Amino acid sequence: MRTFAVAALIAPPYEALVHDAVHEVAAHSADWADAFGLAPTPAARDRLSRANAAELAARACPEVSLPAVRLLADLITWLFAFDDRCDEDELGTNPARLAPALAPLLEVLDRFGTAAHADYQPAGPTAAALHDLCRRVRALGRAGGLLRFAAAMREYLFALLWEATNRQLRRVPRFAEYVQMRRHTGAVLPSFALTDLATDGLAGTTDRIDPRVVRLELLAADLVCWCNDVFSYGKERLHDGQNLATVIAYELGWSERAALAEAAARYNAGLAAYGLLEAEVLLDADERLARMLLARRRWLRGTYDWSLGALRYP
Repeated sequence: MRTFAVAALIAPPYEALVHDAVHEVAAHSADWADAFGLAPTPAARDRLSRANAAELAARACPEVSLPAVRLLADLITWLFAFDDRCDEDELGTNPARLAPALAPLLEVLDRFGTAAHADYQPAGPTAAALHDLCRRVRALGRAGGLLRFAAAMREYLFALLWEATNRQLRRVPRFAEYVQMRRHTGAVLPSFALTDLATDGLAGTTDRIDPRVVRLELLAADLVCWCNDVFSYGKERLHDGQNLATVIAYELGWSERAALAEAAARYNAGLAAYGLLEAEVLLDADERLARMLLARRRWLRGTYDWSLGALRYP
């Protein structure tokens, strides 16, 4: 079934690149995760290793400095580790258990990478690692990028409570609701924020609120998540209803195979729409906006290529 679904996806028509230092970045992120204790058991370390966060970062940012791609890889490593806690270790099946775990993470984000008080110590390994990420983003000296990153991370954490509530109630969300919330549970927007910092693609405020750019940003986030959903369906169908194909099947009363085909078709249609609108926006885009859109193309292609070999989704 996974092979059928993946074969129905159209590969994004953008150049496939990988950062030259991908193996060095992988070693760095593994050491970073070990230093903070993000994967405290052999099983957790194995899961995190199979996720191959460094390859995804290296495909999303193939032409940036080594510190920049390391930062993105560490963020993705953190996200995969926390996602594993929510999914595999069942923290994310009960909002009453999840909520207390989010409080120290929100405290970290409130501090924007500074201790603010001399005696501040992040509460636990996950918070300490997130504080390290925020500190490194702050050190880049781009306040707007730091604010965007912190805001997107808050949205991600609150969206996890929505997801946990669905799981507790065994609730399959409606399609429109799922699409809206999936952008946030997938943590794509904080990853975009770091990518823009890495590529000097922090588009100006006027550009970012342009309706066409807003549409591109949301569609890029959707496409990254929908690609993930198609590739991961074989794993998630046995777990819960938080997947695009499951939502389609539930809402339309379709078979599993038909819903998977429709999920792939929606991805393909979204990819075509993205390309048309992107070409229009690029006609009068300045250098920063053009770099931002290039970064989104890298993410679309990189997610697809990384997913083809991801051991995270057997």
